[in-house]
Amino acid sequence: MLSEKEAEGQMIRIIVTEKHGDHAHYALTFGTPTEHDEIVKTDKDIDILLDKREDFLDGVWIQFFYVPQEEFVITNPSKGSH
Repeated sequence: MLSEKEAEGQMIRIIVTEKHGDHAHYALTFGTPTEHDEIVKTDKDIDILLDKREDFLDGVWIQFFYVPQEEFVITNPSKGSH
C-alpha cells in the first residue's frame, strides 16, 4: 500500500467509519500526522496513525491474513468491533 503513488509522503491511518453503541467499524486510509495523532509502530516496523481523540481506537488490533484471502482485519478487544 505504501509503495503506491497516492501514498507518497503519507502514513497508514486507521479510522472509525461507523459507531453502533458499544462497537465500531474500522478502515485503513492514508494521512499525515497531526497534533491529535499517536504514531504506533507495528511488529513489521510500519508506522500507523491513530487519532488520540477517538476512544474506539484505544486498544485497536490490526492483523493481516493471507488465508483464506489476503485482507486486513481491524478489531478492538476492549470494545465491540468489526
